[in-house]
Amino acid sequence: KASGKVKAVKLYPAGATTNSHAGVTSLEKVYPVLEQMAEHGMPLLVHGEVTHADIDIFDREKVFIDTILMPLTQRFPSLKIVLEHITTADAVQFVQQSGDNIAATITAHHLLFNRNHMLVGGIRPHYYCLPILKRQSHQQALLTAAISGNPKFFLGTDSAPHAIGAKEAACGCAGSYTAHAAIELYAEAFEQMNALDKLEGFASLYGADFYGLPRNTDTITLVKEAWQVPDNYAFGQSVVVPIKAGDSIAWRVLP
Repeated sequence: KASGKVKAVKLYPAGATTNSHAGVTSLEKVYPVLEQMAEHGMPLLVHGEVTHADIDIFDREKVFIDTILMPLTQRFPSLKIVLEHITTADAVQFVQQSGDNIAATITAHHLLFNRNHMLVGGIRPHYYCLPILKRQSHQQALLTAAISGNPKFFLGTDSAPHAIGAKEAACGCAGSYTAHAAIELYAEAFEQMNALDKLEGFASLYGADFYGLPRNTDTITLVKEAWQVPDNYAFGQSVVVPIKAGDSIAWRVLP
């Protein structure tokens, strides 16, 4: 932390997401690190899912909260923790009921979509991400939290591009690509909830405040102007298919 270059540390449980096989296998092994982080005010960023084969993939976030995160907060009550890219009402409730040292990020795709978008009428692999999209009731809980004005919830895109061949495959990679229009997608979600006035805090203020970083003084201008998302973007020697490929987005950032 004294270097000024390290602002937080990310915890990946081994096998929880793409390329995380070398992640943490036992939290107890890193307790000395967590103790120092708590002492120095260094936030821990958590991919909050268990990876046990006997736990249903749609329950892995809740089980992580109940069996790992709650005991962790009891052992290190002052440790700043960000539960990254939350997907459930259970995570929303946990953050709401915890102290000010516990926060969460929410992605645009988890605000805009639920598992029906991925599975109904055919499998749509570009909506497959981890944590996986949940049922509509969880999506609604995320939307309510995002627009609440509660500074414990803020933007985290978790944009994860994979070449088309790695997604449209018999065993495809997890990850949704949203970086082509991240803030525009968030604007769509907030507009759907009649809460555009809450977008700035969620996107630009609360995260910096939690991390103890200066607020960005630069500005962008969003206009209500529909545009069509390309079917794909160049990605190395291949292409990546973005979220809402071929569809329109209602908002545009002025250049």
